[in-house]
Amino acid sequence: MIKDSIIAVWFSCGAASAVAAKKTIELYGDSNTVRVINNPVAEEHEDNRRFLLDVQEWIGQEVEIATNDKYPSGSAVEVWEKRKYMSGVAGAPCTVELKKKARQQWEARNPVDWHVLGFVAEELDRHSRFILGERENVIPVLIDLRISKPECAQILSEAGIKLPEIYRHGFPNANCIGCVKATSPTYWNLVRKEFPEVFKDRADQAERIGARLVRHNNERIFLHELPVDAVGAPLKSMSIECGIFCEE
Repeated sequence: MIKDSIIAVWFSCGAASAVAAKKTIELYGDSNTVRVINNPVAEEHEDNRRFLLDVQEWIGQEVEIATNDKYPSGSAVEVWEKRKYMSGVAGAPCTVELKKKARQQWEARNPVDWHVLGFVAEELDRHSRFILGERENVIPVLIDLRISKPECAQILSEAGIKLPEIYRHGFPNANCIGCVKATSPTYWNLVRKEFPEVFKDRADQAERIGARLVRHNNERIFLHELPVDAVGAPLKSMSIECGIFCEE
């Protein structure tokens, strides 16, 4: 039994982490201190902030903001420009600077006993890998309750909370628009269709830095080289998350 502990729920402005925050407070809030924290990124859809405020009212407590002191604007574009690196075998520096280091700085100032992330029922394997490779003090709230990703959306709908606008554009998560960890032609052509200015900005910066972000015909190419009709894996099969610990 968890009691008299400090529990940090890392809220990413996605449906799963929103429901994880609500359930954590319901299950553990009476006998523990539950803190809900968000690492904002400037390149997320602007409607994510509306969603955050709606969730804040729903859970009945403030969502705290944690940023990296070095990047108070929370801009991934700024990180890529300063690092001259966007994404590759070494991962993505935006995740390191805006998520991981922001989390580490927050933890250095705030003691935590347990963490909660938005792992849903169908992500038991991912959760298992996480606790082996990252840390063990994670409460798998949604997995224990057998709540799936579609059920998270349903719970929010029944609560009268509209999902972030980015979902309605066909994207599988509420990450940044134009997430540089994605390599799928399907993903990037959706960005080009729904947010052409973002696609152009990513393509221009990637070519200037030398980052071949998309994989087409088993070859990494620049976004400007991607055919408009190129397709890859279906978006719903993609698992690109951008929380405090990021994996693709």
